[in-house]
Amino acid sequence: MIYCIFKNLEEREIMSRTQYVDNKRFYDEMSLYHTRYKEAEACGEDPPRVNDYIGKCLYEMANRLSHKPNFINYPFREEMVGDGIENAIKCISNFDPTKSTNPFAYFTQVIYYAFLRRIAKEKKALYIKHKVMERNIIENSLLGFEDDSDVNVALIPTEYMNEFVKNFEESMEEKKKVIAKKKGIEKFCEEEEDEDSDSDRHPLGC
Repeated sequence: MIYCIFKNLEEREIMSRTQYVDNKRFYDEMSLYHTRYKEAEACGEDPPRVNDYIGKCLYEMANRLSHKPNFINYPFREEMVGDGIENAIKCISNFDPTKSTNPFAYFTQVIYYAFLRRIAKEKKALYIKHKVMERNIIENSLLGFEDDSDVNVALIPTEYMNEFVKNFEESMEEKKKVIAKKKGIEKFCEEEEDEDSDSDRHPLGC
């Protein structure tokens, strides 16, 4: 009996994940759009308009994904949904129905990464705002001006903000290290290429 209950719950969960988007019809509509897009491209015409069904699927996918536990508590969730739909439409011509039969997975990934970019953008904006306000208070204090009480309240050290600033700055340092490492590798490769090209050159430089 317990097995039957768990089996029913599992079946319901699978249905709830897929019921709002018919992946087969979604694929058929994307195949039709891909054909029309290629025809318009060959004729030098503007890309065809995305039909209502595809638009509805993209909206439902972005909206559902935004309700996942790792996204639902962000105050800019609506902006995330908007970014997800916008990015999906921008990438719509990149989906090739001859190489994939799962547009649901393809566009879910596009929307997911759009969410991550929006989160990173909002975190950066919050960090900059916090640092600007912090600097203004310090400058006003050094110049002998009275501090704005509203600003002071906004900058009262909290465990959340301290942790946020610490994590953000650590992530920025990690990114700098990765970029520096990439540049180092690129420089090394360029030097290797220069050495190879020099060895292939004629002694007179011809």
